[in-house]
Amino acid sequence: MSDAATRLDHVHEQIVRAAKAARRNPETVTLVAVTKQRDIADIEQLIAAGVTDFGENRVQEAAEKWSALRLAHPGLRLHMIGRLQSNKAEDAVRLFDVIHSLDRTSLLKALIGAGEKAGRNPQVYVQVNIGAEEQKGGVAIGDLPGFLDQVQASPLPLAGLMGMPPLGHQPGPYFALLAELARRHGVTGLSMGMSADYPAAVMLGATAVRVGSALFEDE
Repeated sequence: MSDAATRLDHVHEQIVRAAKAARRNPETVTLVAVTKQRDIADIEQLIAAGVTDFGENRVQEAAEKWSALRLAHPGLRLHMIGRLQSNKAEDAVRLFDVIHSLDRTSLLKALIGAGEKAGRNPQVYVQVNIGAEEQKGGVAIGDLPGFLDQVQASPLPLAGLMGMPPLGHQPGPYFALLAELARRHGVTGLSMGMSADYPAAVMLGATAVRVGSALFEDE
């Protein structure tokens, strides 16, 4: 078994354990392997081990790596997990199946227009600024109801909400807040949790976890 497969097994075990502790079905949690700044050989190991969902945070890097990979491995799903500039919307719509960082009306309009041109509409998560951090992207909690109405009136399928706790803070309360916002607004998908905190995210309702270093580096 490769090192990548060993680490993948460990991550899966952690997801299963956390889901069972929360009386959830582990199969309702999608593992998104974050492959930013990873080379194709590393990615191929995870594909061979059975990973089907991958995340990138830059459009240009994703285009350079994934065009050939997706031809060689049909059925993979590519997720945009970084902040997305509106002027990159057309490239993003062509490349990605899921976008986790929709957070403003200008980007929504750009994605709608790009989807019309490309004849495809990626799923979108609305990013919420759950820590009220000025330097971080995301819709303010008070603006969320109106923005969700805009998204739900668009042709883009709403996958759910995404949020990131502030660095240096216990993540649990922020994950619980995002889960409560999802319940309040009738949204089922929750993209939350990364390498340092994905078990806590699963226990609090995550349906997608974005894990990078735990899959590539020995702990």
